[in-house]
Amino acid sequence: MTVGIIGIALVSLGMVLTPGPNMVYLISRSIAQGRRAGLISLAGVVLGFTVYLAATCLGLTAFFAYVPAAYTALKLAGAAYLLWLAWNAVKPGGTSAFQPRDLPAERPARLFGMGLLTCLLNPKIAILYLSLLPQFIDPSMGHVLLQSLALGSAQIVVATTVNGLIAVSAGALAAFLAGRPAWLRVQRYIMGSLLGGFAVLMATDRSKALAPA
Repeated sequence: MTVGIIGIALVSLGMVLTPGPNMVYLISRSIAQGRRAGLISLAGVVLGFTVYLAATCLGLTAFFAYVPAAYTALKLAGAAYLLWLAWNAVKPGGTSAFQPRDLPAERPARLFGMGLLTCLLNPKIAILYLSLLPQFIDPSMGHVLLQSLALGSAQIVVATTVNGLIAVSAGALAAFLAGRPAWLRVQRYIMGSLLGGFAVLMATDRSKALAPA
């Protein structure tokens, strides 16, 4: 179980460090409206993670266990999406998530709601739980549902920690990277390579989804 938690934590770290809807929104909100606004938005994102985890553990995992073709199709779609993210990370003319964007000031309730909606509409999160999570479960240990909750909780901790650090330091990071385009290129190529590797592993993996127990 420890190996599975470490594995999902590493994959989660690679994905959370890749610019996506959640990161772009949190960084933009933090730069435009301050750290407090970024952290309130992050609370909404975390609730979105929790909703996806609960749905996966309590029903969707069972569906894919009993419909193998749907699970295979989802894995291939997930691999294609990761390849698309990898290409967007390394393609010429790619933009950085730390580029300032003009956003109007919003009230806390709206910040929270926008963070939640951004997370729920992010296909990367659905792919993470539905495609990757089952691959770190050890059926010999039993309690598939408890393993899913533990692995998903590890992902939430990693994502919350990293996104929280990004939210509170977005302004300083944006200023630091603004004059260092080489650093941005290195970050993009590293993340693009990691995502490409994850995509290949996902597409070639032959494991099956496991029903909760």
